[in-house]
Amino acid sequence: MKTAAGTSRRNFLKTTALGAGGLVVAFFVPGANRLAQAAPAAADAAAPFAPNAFLRIAPDDTITVLLAHSEMGQGIWTSLPLLLAEELDADWSRIRVEHAPAAPDYFAVGMPMQFTGGSMSTWTEFERYRRAGATARALLVQAAARRFGVKAADCRCENGTVIAGDKRARYGELAADAAKLTPPKTVTLKDAKDWNLIGKPHKRLDSPEKLDGRAKFGMDVQFEGLLTAVVARAPVFGGTVASFDASAARRVPGVRDVVQVPSGIAVVADHFWAAKLGRDALKIEWNLGPNASLDSERLHGDFLKTATDAGLPASVAGDATAALVKAATRIEADYAVPYLAHAPMEPLNCTVKIDKDHCEVWTGTQFQTMDQAATARITGLKPEQVTIHTMFLGGGFGRRATPTSDFVTEAVEVAKAAGKPVKTVWTREDDIRGGYYRPAFVHRVAVGLDAAGKPVAWQHRIVGQSILGNSPFKMMVRNGIDATSVEGVADSPYLKQIADHHVSLHSPELGIPVLWLRSVGHTHTGFVMESLIDELAKAAGQDPLAYRRTLLAEHKRHLGVLELAAERAGWGTPLPAGRARGLAVHESFGSFVAQVADVSIDNDAIRVHNVVCAIDCGIAVNPAGIVAQMESGIVFGLSAALFGRLDIVNGRVQQSNYHDYRVLRMNQMPKIEVHIVPSTDKPGGVGEAGVPPVAAAVANALFALTGKRQRELPLRATS
Repeated sequence: MKTAAGTSRRNFLKTTALGAGGLVVAFFVPGANRLAQAAPAAADAAAPFAPNAFLRIAPDDTITVLLAHSEMGQGIWTSLPLLLAEELDADWSRIRVEHAPAAPDYFAVGMPMQFTGGSMSTWTEFERYRRAGATARALLVQAAARRFGVKAADCRCENGTVIAGDKRARYGELAADAAKLTPPKTVTLKDAKDWNLIGKPHKRLDSPEKLDGRAKFGMDVQFEGLLTAVVARAPVFGGTVASFDASAARRVPGVRDVVQVPSGIAVVADHFWAAKLGRDALKIEWNLGPNASLDSERLHGDFLKTATDAGLPASVAGDATAALVKAATRIEADYAVPYLAHAPMEPLNCTVKIDKDHCEVWTGTQFQTMDQAATARITGLKPEQVTIHTMFLGGGFGRRATPTSDFVTEAVEVAKAAGKPVKTVWTREDDIRGGYYRPAFVHRVAVGLDAAGKPVAWQHRIVGQSILGNSPFKMMVRNGIDATSVEGVADSPYLKQIADHHVSLHSPELGIPVLWLRSVGHTHTGFVMESLIDELAKAAGQDPLAYRRTLLAEHKRHLGVLELAAERAGWGTPLPAGRARGLAVHESFGSFVAQVADVSIDNDAIRVHNVVCAIDCGIAVNPAGIVAQMESGIVFGLSAALFGRLDIVNGRVQQSNYHDYRVLRMNQMPKIEVHIVPSTDKPGGVGEAGVPPVAAAVANALFALTGKRQRELPLRATS
């Protein structure tokens, strides 16, 4: 393993004695600063860029892995330790896991910040965590060889023990001696054929504590002297307080203070209910501002008008306009998707304790570095004086990764104004109406087919707000194109083979805060592209599976999952009367997923009976975790496909809770069957890749069932 230029070996790898006589290993990944130019302004530019993760081995044989990423249900609490334990030859039963603090040591591989997102955690850490385990193993073997009086080559490791002939020593016994040794310059990783843990299904390490209540989420934080606050925010995005009367709120038993903060008026109380009742008693006059006239229906019409003309080019080849004129058949379609809320099970919350020279923050966050920097700015402290305690996240889906650190900065402002430790809690209604939505989009598409039904011209116009454009990451917008708006279209395998295509983007600036949602741009592009391919198959008079086989002939991984899902779903075999199948295949986050949905309409409601899913995610680190994430992604995608919609009228979001912003219920859950393609390719992401295909698979099944094509989400039960 080569070290980066200018990096001393001492900084590359350090071993120090743990206070109790154990071993600590930190490790550096060379080349990890290649994306430093994309660092947002909020990151501390003076901080050294050295992504690290830490392994601790205690005398009692406990092996603690510190996660540089956040566990929010995606399973990295298990998959990342698996990588390390594999190379360490650890006793899996002795593995413990902790969230790492916010610090430059834990910057993500390739990024100058600590964060969790983009389905990156496992594949970016695949080498880093394995090298940590291998390094620790080498040190332990060296320590054992000295103790046994043998050569290191005569030792082997097994289940947390170093063995040489009839001599054995547990890792905990060797940890103190190993900590005194000089680390090796290089380590050799195992061949895949020698893996004992990677590739085999493992139960989640966090399940026991989540089942018995030991797991601590942000909402669970409690300590002596902690107060609770709720904030009254403007009913319109961008609105501000004109005046307020808190006299009635202050009379509510348990209310301790009422303070104004940049986001509104906070009621601080002994407990949540007192704070909630106090907020209800507030009298506030609002300056609603220019967004009070925003209307989502009118915006939809505006987007359609905008799509009449081409936008900024995102992917261009040949002359699509001329090729459309020459095509034997022309297909035109408008697709649309609405604004979506993240709606995690655990509403937003953040606990803050400010002292003279230090600030502590307890929250479930995906953006530790951003939150730390934002807290430092508000408190006047240095980032290193701010401790971020990352709690378990009760769902994130991107909402806890806001570049503005909105819910964290608000909590810091509340604690600062109150002068006491405060947990700021959002109600479900606050959460759903609080902004930072998946943007609404309109797609206007014209496709030309030749006499054989093959696409020879493709014109595609996309209209929707940019996520990156008004964020600290705006430098990632290239030539006016936010890649998160066009991913899944501009890089589609279908377009790569079309000599004449033109994909363009309009990014209107509006007062509605938008943010990435699980699978980001693929949430809408997967639906549009795979629905369109079914439309083209119909126009060509071909079976949807056979048509895709032709178009994807040069894309083996797409074909692999497509064929597997179709075969296991019984594509082409009869279904009971009143039911039909639809399929879709999509690549995202380095993984390839195909899904076949079996659908009917029952009592004017869409019923999804079965979803068969096939995934090629490269090396499957923990197959059980992959199956769980495909199931999770399908549920998430079905919730959006069947119910997800936010309506904005007079600048106000109409939905408020799960009764009118619905998610899939247990009695609506389909049977899900997941198949993993064996692979030796590098790992891809799995936390989001299961979401994009399912809406199209269901829409295509509905078309097969009813003969009516639906081009807007959420889907409707049409007979």
